[in-house]
Amino acid sequence: MKKLLNFFSVMMIAFLTLAGCGSSSADLNELVVYFVPSRNAEEIEKATEPLEGLLKEELAAQGFEFEDIKITVGTSFEAVGEALASGTAQVGFIPGGTYVLYDNDVDVALTATRFGLNHDSENPVDWNTAPTANTEDQVTYYRALIIAGPSAKGQELAAKINNGETLTKEDLESAVWGVQGSNSSSAGYIYPSLWLQDNYGISISDLPNKVALDGYGTALSQLANGQIDIMVTYADARLDFENQWVNDFGRESSIWEETNVIGVTEGIYNDTISVTKDPVMTPELKAAIQQAFINIGNTEVGKEIISIYSHKGYQIGTSEDYDGARKANELVQSNK
Repeated sequence: MKKLLNFFSVMMIAFLTLAGCGSSSADLNELVVYFVPSRNAEEIEKATEPLEGLLKEELAAQGFEFEDIKITVGTSFEAVGEALASGTAQVGFIPGGTYVLYDNDVDVALTATRFGLNHDSENPVDWNTAPTANTEDQVTYYRALIIAGPSAKGQELAAKINNGETLTKEDLESAVWGVQGSNSSSAGYIYPSLWLQDNYGISISDLPNKVALDGYGTALSQLANGQIDIMVTYADARLDFENQWVNDFGRESSIWEETNVIGVTEGIYNDTISVTKDPVMTPELKAAIQQAFINIGNTEVGKEIISIYSHKGYQIGTSEDYDGARKANELVQSNK
């Protein structure tokens, strides 16, 4: 009888163990993928519409068959980070600055590659000699730019830079700045804050005249109509919005004639595709997601989808890759 009881005890433990395993990713009927709103939400939704089918197919080929894959755009960078941290989203396209804020509960899966640019100098004048253009080289970092617009103040600051003069703290504080509403935006907040701190001993939070905006398109629109004098953005934003500058924002001259770079940040490690650390995200599912996006990024349809973020492909990412972003975030948070 004792042996029989022991046998049933062992079998019960085995059953419970198997039941626990069965409650993981194999039973996950829906995969939720979030994008941060660094572009207009409608643009992102339209561009990423084919992703659901591609991702479902790629994951099924690796043994993960989802009934539904939901693609959505978060209301803010933090909203996407919080969704991943809570497990209400399983996959998120987020910049490094957002990732490191939530890395206790979020795991980096992939790092985006992008085409390099014909400008990479930290001297702003070098960016004003010719339009920014892509090169064929794929790189794992980018820079943020501080850009002056066509307003009288913007042109005043640009003239000083292009004449080889150095801007003063008073120059910058007298201008109206457009910054991203999310203080975890690498190009729209964190690294420009570091640039200000390194060069002028202040942060974005110290600027007396600033406007928090909901995307780079909004910032460029306000720069075009003179509502702001300066904006901060990723280095190829003007390339992305070159046509809108004239067609949608109502300017008569090109964006290259009417805007000037007045500051350049240090390199920023590229955006991530991150995953939740919720137990549902097993190592096997994470590996399948990594391979799925690498495969998708190598197809023509996939390249078209990920171009909405200027991504050209993906490589396996590690937490250590973003140690620079952690340092940047710490400095910014300490200045709040």
